[in-house]
Amino acid sequence: MPNPPPETIRDLLSYRIHRLANALSRGAARRYRRDFGVSLMEWRILALLGGFAPMTLRDLARESGLDKAQASRAVKALVARGLVERATGAQDAREVALRLSGEGARLQAGLMEAARERDAAFRGALTEERLAVVEEAIRVLMAEARRQALE
Repeated sequence: MPNPPPETIRDLLSYRIHRLANALSRGAARRYRRDFGVSLMEWRILALLGGFAPMTLRDLARESGLDKAQASRAVKALVARGLVERATGAQDAREVALRLSGEGARLQAGLMEAARERDAAFRGALTEERLAVVEEAIRVLMAEARRQALE
């Protein structure tokens, strides 16, 4: 039997996923602020630089889902705290390459451990079969969202 069409915004799949993503972000933001003194935006930047540095501001903004101005403000705050370092880009001297400082790398390691703990709790809430379904659903929905973004 097919699913009935959504009657209100609360029935829309995209709205429900958005609400879930917001709930996940709120929990992460509280933990990272309380335990590490960083915002969710700062956490994203530290995590990305920890895994993929050096990166440009443009790359960080794209990967983190932030607009360039938001990413710039977060990077500026992280540089001021001595967690991120700026250097001239290897490919283009006009670009700035960003990477973690030693202190930033230590903080990022703790943040990633906390993120892995949260991830394990979410994964643990699902059976292996349900987790496989969720992983496949995310893959399919991301492909559809990207397709619609190109229309």
